[in-house]
Amino acid sequence: MGMTVAEKIIADAAGVSFVKPGDIHTVKLDRMMSNDGTTHLTIDMYYNKLKNPRIADVKKLVFIVDHNVPADSPKTAASQKKMRDFAKQHQIDFWEGKGVCHQIMMENYVNPGELIFGADSHTCSYGALGAFGTGVGCTDFLYGMVTGTSWVLVPETIKFNLTGSLPEGVYARDLMLSIIGEVGANGCNYQVMEFTGEGAKSLNINERMVLCNLAVEAGAKTAIFEPDEVALAYLKERGREAKKLFFSDKDANYVKEYTFDLSKIKPVVARPDFVDDVVVVEAAKGVKIDEAFLGSCNNGRIDDLRVGAQIIKGKKVADHVRFLVVPASNEVYQQAMDEGLIQTFMEAGAIVMNSNCSVCWGSCQGVIGENEVLISTGTRNFKGRAGHPSSKVYLGSAATVTASAIAGYITENT
Repeated sequence: MGMTVAEKIIADAAGVSFVKPGDIHTVKLDRMMSNDGTTHLTIDMYYNKLKNPRIADVKKLVFIVDHNVPADSPKTAASQKKMRDFAKQHQIDFWEGKGVCHQIMMENYVNPGELIFGADSHTCSYGALGAFGTGVGCTDFLYGMVTGTSWVLVPETIKFNLTGSLPEGVYARDLMLSIIGEVGANGCNYQVMEFTGEGAKSLNINERMVLCNLAVEAGAKTAIFEPDEVALAYLKERGREAKKLFFSDKDANYVKEYTFDLSKIKPVVARPDFVDDVVVVEAAKGVKIDEAFLGSCNNGRIDDLRVGAQIIKGKKVADHVRFLVVPASNEVYQQAMDEGLIQTFMEAGAIVMNSNCSVCWGSCQGVIGENEVLISTGTRNFKGRAGHPSSKVYLGSAATVTASAIAGYITENT
């Protein structure tokens, strides 16, 4: 019996020739990332719970401040200072105010074949480059930080065979929401979502990130694409070279298989308060909105900003709507400025913010009030995710969010 790409990465990290679902292995970690959501807790445990605190390999660690940037309270400022000081003391790579953690990791660190732990649930984004990225809590992160190792229960893999290509005006965001709508928010619990087929190969890295990023919203341990020429070209552009390329064997075992024809995907939204309550945009058309958000680790990249700017150019944000545009990283921000996209958004009345998690995180920027409605390219729409418990969050593509910001109510771009 062969192995899937995810199983091969685990086997390599465990130093064994074969693994299968259900096995538990001790693995060496290639890289670890932590952001300001929980790093202060990890640091407290490091000093207060360990008899002999040490760091196994600082070169494998990356600390990123991205959730509340700039700090929104004295308490936040103190936790970020703790993180900043610890990183400086131990010479850990440290990023602050440069963008969302997963975007920074993809731009600067992630390589195919790596096993990466991140103290954030959307670490599964790294599968876009053929890496096994998964989110962990701060206790598991601390263990990995001080030992360089951890343990992994080998997950089952579900194959998602993608055929065809997306129609004009339909985006990877519509595809992944459609997939989650079909399999359910618990449809891939502690499993790997492997995207394959000609449809998968037609997607660029930004689009692949959209799919892998939202995999955790289907309960997945991670998601992954095999590293192909698209991934290798992305790495080459960034001065990185893949050292470990793994591919699924023809006789690899999949617990389940799905096929999605990309040509049949339509613009959709996820309705409050569940990410798998997915309907075509037409079914939610006319719902009045108070705020729109274009950004996050799922849809704040240059492709998304181009789509939004093209739609809003020469138009205006509806009078009663706040439209927040937040590039996923400073690199994306700079490119958007160079292309005139930022100016287009500002001329239309949008509020352009610094690169950070912003409204998706829902704790510092763009928080919505009682009974307000937000349409968002963020990752989640749970009750209270973006503000008051009575508020409502719809999820959609950059195109749907921008078109809705102009109309003042949910609508698709026409």
